[in-house]
Amino acid sequence: MNLTSFIIFILIGLVAGLLAGKIMRGKGFGLIGDIVIGIIGAFIGGIIFSFLGIAAGGIIGSIVMATVGAIVLIYIIRLAK
Repeated sequence: MNLTSFIIFILIGLVAGLLAGKIMRGKGFGLIGDIVIGIIGAFIGGIIFSFLGIAAGGIIGSIVMATVGAIVLIYIIRLAK
């Protein structure tokens, strides 16, 4: 993974975390927290999408997939509290 890919990966995580926080009507987890939620959400979204047989391509598809995963993650976190 080169530097450009890493930066794009972090930005997608940030956007997904911010979107998921807004959709779930929370205050967010701060900048670093939103990035972490978005990145973990990307992995969860990838598992969910592959299980359902849905392919997400490009930047927009990656953001949607990561946001869906982040929403699931936030939901699980809230259930645990």
